[in-house]
Amino acid sequence: MRVALIQQANSADREANLATSIHGIQEAAEQGAELVLLQELHAGLYFCQTEDAEVFDQAEPLDGPTVAALSEEARRHGVVIVGSIFERRAAGIYHNTAVVLERDGSVAGIYRKMHIPDDPGYYEKFYFTPGDLGFEPIDTSVGRLGVLVCWDQWYPEAARLMALAGAELLLYPTAIGWHPEEPEDEHVRQLDAWRLVQRGHAVANGLPLLACNRVGPESDPSGVLADAQFWGASFVCGPQGELLAEAPSDAPCVLLADIDMQRSEQVRRMWPFLRDRRIDDYDEILLRYRD
Repeated sequence: MRVALIQQANSADREANLATSIHGIQEAAEQGAELVLLQELHAGLYFCQTEDAEVFDQAEPLDGPTVAALSEEARRHGVVIVGSIFERRAAGIYHNTAVVLERDGSVAGIYRKMHIPDDPGYYEKFYFTPGDLGFEPIDTSVGRLGVLVCWDQWYPEAARLMALAGAELLLYPTAIGWHPEEPEDEHVRQLDAWRLVQRGHAVANGLPLLACNRVGPESDPSGVLADAQFWGASFVCGPQGELLAEAPSDAPCVLLADIDMQRSEQVRRMWPFLRDRRIDDYDEILLRYRD
């Protein structure tokens, strides 16, 4: 199966951002992609650099304009699309939500981000209610998709639970970057760690993995922090962590890769990690910490 990741740079012009996403979908479809993954919150700036209650006005319902536009593109090109919205569920309840559109434009399912960070430049707890749908894969015509979002990518439990529920692919729309005032060697370590942990999820679960990140600078509207520099570097890897395609860290990109959807079966026969799990002795994984 040919897959595509749309790595884009964003501005304050939401219509222009969505047009960029749509153009990427069109380009990917023309090159034979059957599944298209967009980055986290691709219709706008990454607004979580600061806390501002007016930003809630940007949130939209599941049947709002972004999903409507992506639905039309899915139907027009006959592709499955994984998009991302700032979801307004109710007054005071907002989610960071991935929406999966089937080839006919229908909504195959949604995933609401479960792990919510709260760090300088990433004040997501102010905006997002933690997801309440669990780690459930979404069935589509191209396979059973284990969709997770950004901060989820650091948690092996999330990937494992998706795998245990029958996911055939792991997908991560994400928005992550460097703090410009940190030293270059720290930038290198962070990017390496980001790649490494996700490739580890692919290996540990015997599944292909797609990670789509935004790219380029975005300023802190409060002026408190230096501009965020999103590092791009979107990639696709196979079930042994082998890199199949990788985007640059400094430019937008429509990244294409061909995935052998039968390979997980062969890899899991050689490396039967799921078979050998000691489920009789994992109770303490539910503790916050072993004192």
